[in-house]
Amino acid sequence: MPSSCKDIRAALATCLQSSDCVMIYRNTPADCLRPPLIDGLPTRCKQLKKGYGECKRGMIDMRKRFRGNQPIAVSKEIEGEKGGQLYGGGKAVGETGIGGTGKEELDLVEGADGQLRKREG
Repeated sequence: MPSSCKDIRAALATCLQSSDCVMIYRNTPADCLRPPLIDGLPTRCKQLKKGYGECKRGMIDMRKRFRGNQPIAVSKEIEGEKGGQLYGGGKAVGETGIGGTGKEELDLVEGADGQLRKREG
């Protein structure tokens, strides 16, 4: 098995082994993943099952053949960082360059009335 899905598979196996379906009711992990018993699994196990399915699907997806599956820990949304959305209402490019506001290059300061003026001195 390629290494891109090994981590999520191991996490799913650990989650299933510690679930009530396996520990208390003595079902096999494979049985716990099937419809009547899957409703009793914790949310974390359900999420891992869905993620594992998407990972396996991504291995045969022709759009991801060259890039491969994205690692789980690298995802910015999981780590709490805000993703870089280009068309979310703000400008992606400043007036004088990418990410700039123009104030740095022109040496401008904002006055008390809100107008931009050249820095004196």
